[in-house]
Amino acid sequence: MVIQELKPSRRVEGRWLAVLEDGSILRVGEGEVVSFALYTGKELSEEEAAQLQDAARRSGLKTRAIELLMRKPQSRKELVRKLLEWEASEEEASAICDRMEELGYLDEREYARRIVRHYAAKGFGERKLRDELYRRGIPRELWEEAMAQIEDNSQAIDAFLEKKLKGSHDPKDIKRASDALARRGFRWPEINEALRRYGMEVWD
Repeated sequence: MVIQELKPSRRVEGRWLAVLEDGSILRVGEGEVVSFALYTGKELSEEEAAQLQDAARRSGLKTRAIELLMRKPQSRKELVRKLLEWEASEEEASAICDRMEELGYLDEREYARRIVRHYAAKGFGERKLRDELYRRGIPRELWEEAMAQIEDNSQAIDAFLEKKLKGSHDPKDIKRASDALARRGFRWPEINEALRRYGMEVWD
């Protein structure tokens, strides 16, 4: 199979388009251009063409992984799931994740810290934060370090009660607010202490 034309992509820097004699186009990186010594007019054997197509596919997976991670941080588990959806093999997905970690694009420790900061800033409690870390596949050994950023929930709970109750001491309003705090991941001892600060008598 002959390469009819080899030209740089106008859309993606570092990508080359190899137009083959059957009209198909291979999108390859500079690494493939060099390692396969590609040039216009080069004839590829069936084996070389297959190897080039496979290399181009793997290169495309790496590029898509980088683009994804630059848009939205991921855990390793999330990235593996996405790569498998893109039809990578499990071995390829693992190798790509290893490479993303080496390059600094995949950083689960920082991702865990960002998740905790984000949900804590939105007024969610410890249980909700742990649920999010679990849901996103963050390794458990990174949880405590990330959670250590949150020193005291009392201000967040007090602000929530003030906003919801607006001075009300009606037991029904108190119960609705307390249940809402529990759904947001705060523990009952924290909620009870906040209610005492608010001036309510509570029972443990």
